[in-house]
Amino acid sequence: MLKELFEKQAELNKRIGFDPDALRENFDPQISGIWLNNYLAAMSNELEELRDCTFWKHWCKEAKEGKRFLLHDLQNARVEVTDMLFFWISLAQCLGLDAEDVVRLYEQKCKVNHNRQDNGYSMAEKTEDDNKNIK
Repeated sequence: MLKELFEKQAELNKRIGFDPDALRENFDPQISGIWLNNYLAAMSNELEELRDCTFWKHWCKEAKEGKRFLLHDLQNARVEVTDMLFFWISLAQCLGLDAEDVVRLYEQKCKVNHNRQDNGYSMAEKTEDDNKNIK
């Protein structure tokens, strides 16, 4: 199913000028960086729109009534998360990844994360050394 979503997103991205298939065939770090930053900006905006589905402002009336962080717009929150999926797939495509790459990387990173939990993960002692073997 993830492969199908990547294909649909590639089709949509081509309509706006970003061809992830062409980038994957002939990777260009400049093109990658331009589109990566475009999608990072879009993803950042979606995160803010998702946060706005809660009463996050500590100075707002609802927060003062004890409702801070209450999810008040579930329907829109679900749409915003879906919008983030569009941009998340696009970000992966900007890096030359396809669905199979993402699944493979996810499985490897998941093992690293479990290992970190098994070994008392500490931010103060954390390095990225355990990520270096993820390919």
